[in-house]
Amino acid sequence: MTLAEILRDSEYKLTQFNLVNILNLEKRIELRTVSNGNSVPYIKCLVRNKDIKLTPEETIRQLYLQVLIDYYNYPVNRIELEYAVSFGREKKRADIVIFDKDSMTAPYLIVELKKPKLKDGKEQLKSYCNATGAPIGIWTNGDSISYYHRKDPNYFEDIPGIPKSNEKLSDILSERWTIDDLIKKDKLVTERKSLKDLILEMEDEVLANAGVDVFEELFKLIFTKLFDEMESGRNRVRHLEFRNYGDTETELKDKIHALFNNAKKKWSGVFSDDSKIELTASHLSVCVSSLQDVKLFNSNLDVVDDAFEYLINKSSKGEKGQYFTPRYVIDMAVKMLNPKEHETMIDTAAGSCGFPVHTIFHVLEQIMKDEGLDKNHLFTLEKNQLVAKTMCRKKFLPLTLMKKLYV
Repeated sequence: MTLAEILRDSEYKLTQFNLVNILNLEKRIELRTVSNGNSVPYIKCLVRNKDIKLTPEETIRQLYLQVLIDYYNYPVNRIELEYAVSFGREKKRADIVIFDKDSMTAPYLIVELKKPKLKDGKEQLKSYCNATGAPIGIWTNGDSISYYHRKDPNYFEDIPGIPKSNEKLSDILSERWTIDDLIKKDKLVTERKSLKDLILEMEDEVLANAGVDVFEELFKLIFTKLFDEMESGRNRVRHLEFRNYGDTETELKDKIHALFNNAKKKWSGVFSDDSKIELTASHLSVCVSSLQDVKLFNSNLDVVDDAFEYLINKSSKGEKGQYFTPRYVIDMAVKMLNPKEHETMIDTAAGSCGFPVHTIFHVLEQIMKDEGLDKNHLFTLEKNQLVAKTMCRKKFLPLTLMKKLYV
């Protein structure tokens, strides 16, 4: 029996795990015939050392145990399953708990698997961490995965990963990243999330009650992060600044403000000279940790489209008389029209510029194909410069507009 068959019709998936882990687990499956004649998969648990029925949830747990033991090198004697967490008179069971190496009774890391939806899983995970004092929490359903640092009972910050058994959490938080690290570890790819998912998490965590215009503040942060990525795209050894390297909340706020001011100077006219990020230091810290592992300069328009449309719907749609064409409708219309590099398009009611931007992307893809460039690198910095020059040479767009787009 395969793991895919076991997970069929469940909300759990295998995409977070490599083929070696999957095959290793499948080799250990033992089929047992029950009273109704059906075959039921069993496996010997890596931690409990006894045979257990392999349900969809248990499948993900056993796979993640392999990761914790083989990759992160956590010894089995520090791991407990179905750990009892007390909530007054009530007790609940945490799926996986790893204890502190210096105190084998103090939970250090908790993994939640029972709730296969992120929002439900995160709430359950937060309750376990708050009740036990565990500083690190992980949620996964085998498809998406999230890593959190419990700073205090009110805020859980995203972290890029968890420490190995011989590392400290500070080692993870202080690791310096370049643009190549960001490309390699992009959260949208490794954790299989969307930018909209991250915004929803930030709203649940801090933004809903922050007393600020969510659209304005997130746009400032995205604006600042794009600038940081562009600067590092021109200097591959430069360390990204839109990151928390273990800074205090005040230090981080000062750093992000300085970066925002530099972005305003580079791209003047987008924000007024006196505009500033209105989030408190604590709220800003949570938002930066959520966005810092995301690569925004990306060939896939859906990365920002979905999130932008969600934010616009909350901020402007209807209230300010603005209505926005769904992005999939725009994409369909552009593909049907199939604009060519020598043609001109005009959108007399551009609004969020959905049609012009999708048109530019469509023509860029065609030009890159003609130039023998890989579509996967569309809108990354080096290829943008080449494409911009190509488009100017072919008189598709004036040089002044290209400068605004790519410089």
